[in-house]
Amino acid sequence: MTTNTATPEKTGARTDEAATLIGDARERIDALDDRIIGLIQERMAVSAVIQEARISSGGRRVNLNREMEVLGHYRDALGKPGTALAMTMLELCRGRI
Repeated sequence: MTTNTATPEKTGARTDEAATLIGDARERIDALDDRIIGLIQERMAVSAVIQEARISSGGRRVNLNREMEVLGHYRDALGKPGTALAMTMLELCRGRI
């Protein structure tokens, strides 16, 4: 584990204590972001398998009804910004085959 060298100058905090707290929280956020990116990459791979199966069976690459379900799920869980997040994720997962 790396030593947190957060300073008020780097964090915008007004005290060393706050800078340390912010530095630690940023390390957690960076780790979470790495996990989120990994999960999205995994989702992209699974989506490619689904698209390949759908296309090879004569279907379309994208299932709009399913995408609407995903958008609704994200909106219900995260509010309006969840819809934008889901749209970006769906865009990443389309057409990778």
